[in-house]
Amino acid sequence: MQYELTQRFFFEAAHTLERKVDAEPSRRIHGHTYFAEVAVRGAPQADTGMVMDLGHLRRAIDPVRDALDHRLLDEVEGLTRPTLEGLCSYIASALSDSVPQLAWVRVWREASGDTCTLTLRAPA
Repeated sequence: MQYELTQRFFFEAAHTLERKVDAEPSRRIHGHTYFAEVAVRGAPQADTGMVMDLGHLRRAIDPVRDALDHRLLDEVEGLTRPTLEGLCSYIASALSDSVPQLAWVRVWREASGDTCTLTLRAPA
């Protein structure tokens, strides 16, 4: 049996963006409320009955959230581009060592309806 556990968090951040559509407003510093969700996948461990203790997952997420919350994303070290795709990659990379069961990362903005999902481990 394979289970997926997820944990959601949010952060407020600003960025600029070079793009071809809506270029002028995107070049100006502007902010969003971002939501993120990470999933771990696996079989429950025999000794705990859990795929992963959610307390450990929350502790792994805390420094990632702190690195993004109330920041200018253009200046976050390790974030290549402040896009939804870039945020998914950044979060996955930041969690990769401490959360080996990481299956996917999703980042979205409720206000605009935009969502990006990075799949790391396909379901078995």
